[in-house]
Amino acid sequence: MSAAESPPGDGDGPVRGPVRPSGLLDVLRVASVVLDTEGRIVLWSPQAEELFGYGAQEALGQYAARIMVHEEHLDIVVKLFADVMRTGQSWAGAFPIRCKDGSTRLVEFRNMRLLDDRGDVYALGLAVDQSTVRRLERDVALSTRIVAQSPIGLAVLDTDLRYVSVNPALEQINGVPAEEHLGRTAREVLPMLDTGPLEAAAREVLDTGRPVVDRNTVGRTPADPDEDHAWSVSLYRLEDALGTVLGVALSMVDITEQYRAGVEAETARRRLDLIADASARIGSTLDLERTADELAGVAVPELADAAAVDLLDAVVRGRRSTLGPAEPAVIRALAVRGVDADDVLGAADPPGRVARYAPDRLVTECVRTGRPVMVPQVKDEDLARIARSPRAAELLARAGVHSYLAVPLIARGEVLGALDLMRTHNPAPFDEDDLLLARELASRAAVQIDNARWYQNARATALTLQRSLLPSHPRVTGGLEVASRYQPAGATSEVGGDWFDVIPLEDDKTALVVGDVMGSGIPAAAAMGRLRTATTTLASLGLDPAVLLEHLDRITGGLDQAIATCVYAVHDPRARQCVLANAGHLPPVRVRVGHAPELLDLPTGVPLGVGGVGFSTTTVGLEPGDRLVFYTDGLVETRRHPLDERLDRLLTLLDGPPDRSLEEVCDLLLRTLHEPDNFDDVALLIARVRAPD
Repeated sequence: MSAAESPPGDGDGPVRGPVRPSGLLDVLRVASVVLDTEGRIVLWSPQAEELFGYGAQEALGQYAARIMVHEEHLDIVVKLFADVMRTGQSWAGAFPIRCKDGSTRLVEFRNMRLLDDRGDVYALGLAVDQSTVRRLERDVALSTRIVAQSPIGLAVLDTDLRYVSVNPALEQINGVPAEEHLGRTAREVLPMLDTGPLEAAAREVLDTGRPVVDRNTVGRTPADPDEDHAWSVSLYRLEDALGTVLGVALSMVDITEQYRAGVEAETARRRLDLIADASARIGSTLDLERTADELAGVAVPELADAAAVDLLDAVVRGRRSTLGPAEPAVIRALAVRGVDADDVLGAADPPGRVARYAPDRLVTECVRTGRPVMVPQVKDEDLARIARSPRAAELLARAGVHSYLAVPLIARGEVLGALDLMRTHNPAPFDEDDLLLARELASRAAVQIDNARWYQNARATALTLQRSLLPSHPRVTGGLEVASRYQPAGATSEVGGDWFDVIPLEDDKTALVVGDVMGSGIPAAAAMGRLRTATTTLASLGLDPAVLLEHLDRITGGLDQAIATCVYAVHDPRARQCVLANAGHLPPVRVRVGHAPELLDLPTGVPLGVGGVGFSTTTVGLEPGDRLVFYTDGLVETRRHPLDERLDRLLTLLDGPPDRSLEEVCDLLLRTLHEPDNFDDVALLIARVRAPD
C-alpha cells in the first residue's frame, strides 16, 4: 500500500497529500477540539480546520468562544462550558458557529470533560456539520424504510455468503424467520432449493464487482413446499468508502405468475408443434401397423412415457363392433412404444397379438362408450383395471406407472379402438390439457388408421382374387422344367394385374405367357383373370402367337378401359425352337449354355387394347440346358435407376452356373432386384429346356 493510501501513523514520516476516508467518522468529517479549564484551545484537529476555517496556528491558545461564537450567544456558551466542567455531564446539541470567513454554520456538538493522568481537566468537543448529519440520517431512514417495507425480498450476505440481515419480504418468500437466517448460508436455510448456481453467482460478484441482474431460479421453499415458484434474483457487491469488500446485497422478486405463463405458452407451442408433427408423420403409408406405430411414436415421449395403439379385432377384419355392458373387448395390439419402460412394454400385448379384455377394464370402457378414461393418480386398485392380467399389473406397478389416459380412436362415427397412454418418468399427472391434446392426436390418426384398414381389406381381397386366378403348374411340362414367382407390390400400393401361365399343348409343346394389366386393385385383377382365361382357350386352338395376340387385343378392347402388355411364346422340343410374339412387353432373356445371357430382339408391338396394329412372330433356337426368363416391369423398373442399368443388372445375375436350380434363381432375382418400396407387382417365369429322354 502506498503512503498516500496508508492511514496516519502507519508510515515512517508524516502523511502528505489527501487521505482517503476509512470509515463513517471520516465520511462525517468529525472535528475534534480540546479546551483547557479557561476555555482556551489546546488541541485542534485537521477536521476542525476544515470545518471552521481556522488553521491550527490561528486557533491554538485562543479562547474558543471568542473566535467561534457570535456575541449574542457568548453567555449561553460560557454557561454550558462551565456546567460540563463542573458536573462532568456531557452536552450534545446543535449550535450556530461563526467561521473564519464570517459565515455561520449550524454544527452538531457533543461536549465532554476529560481528565489526564496528572489530574488536569480538559473539555473535548466533537463537531460535525449538521447538514451532513441530516443527509446521512435521511439516507439511513430511507434505506431502513425501503428495506423494511419493500415487497422485494432483500438481504445482505457477508463475504462468506452468510446472512447478515433479511427484510420481512424475504422472510415471507422463504418462509423462515429473519433470526433463523442470520449467520447461516442459503444452502442451510433453504435445503429444498438448489442454491449452487446462486452461490456461484454471488462469489463471482464478490470477485469481480460486476452485478448479476435478473438471474432466474426455480424451486421450493418452506413457504410453499408443495409447489414450484420462480424468482428473479439480482446481486450487487457492497464496499465501504475505501473500496473494502463488505459482502453482497441480494434482491429477490417473485415472478411465479410470469414464469407459469411462460411455461404455459411454451407448452402450448410444443403442443402445436406436436400436432403439426403428427399431421406430417401419421399416415405416410396405407400400411395399418405402420400408421399405428407412427401414432405411438408421436405420443412418446412428448405426451407419455409409454403408448399403445389397440384396435378392436372385429374392426380390423372389416366388421362393425358394438359392445354390451357385460361384454369383453377382443382387441388386437398394433403398436407399442416406450422410453426406458421395459416393464411397461412387457405388460403390453405384443403387436399382432389378439387379447380379450374383461368388461371392467378401462380400455374396454373406453371403446364401449367412445369416451376418454383418465386416471390422474393411479392407485394399486386402478392397475388391476388397466392391465389385462395380474402379472401385467405387477409389471406396471414395478415400472412406476402413476398416471393413465385412454382416448378412443373414432373415424366416420365408428369406434375403431383406443390410444393408451401411461406416465412413469414424467412426474406430472395427466390433466385436461393433456386430454385435449391426446384427443386431437387420436382424432387425426383415427382417419388415417381407418383409411389404412379399408385399404388393407381391399388389398387383401384383390390379392386373394389375384392369387386364385394364377396357375398352379407342374415343375416339368413337355420338354421344359419350369419355376415361377408372384410377388405383390409393397404395402404402399394396391395389387396389380400381373400374371403368368404355363399351358401344355399337343405334341409336347408348351405355351408360356407373362402379362401385365395396367392399373391396380380388384378391377386390374378381374381383367387379368379374363385375359388369362381367354389366353388358355385360344392357346388350345394351336394359333400362331401373333394371331393369338390379335384375338387378345380385341378382347382387351372390349374390357372397361383395360390395357395390358403380354409376351406369348410356344416351345417346340422336337424342333428345338421357340416362337414368340410381343405386345408392348419387356423382352425375355435367353440364357444359352456357354454364352452370355441376352435380351431377345423381338418386335415390341403395341399393348393389348390399343387396337388397329398387327403383331409379329419371332423364332429363336433353344438347346437342352438353355433357359428363357420372362418377367414383368415390377422386377426391373424403379424411380431411381435407368431401365438399361437395371436390365444389365438382370443379365449379370443370370450369368451364373448353368446347373443352379430354377427355384434358387427365382429367389435370387426377387431378393436382389425387387425393392420393398416398389409400387408394382412382379410376375417371374423361368423355363429350362430338358434333354430328350
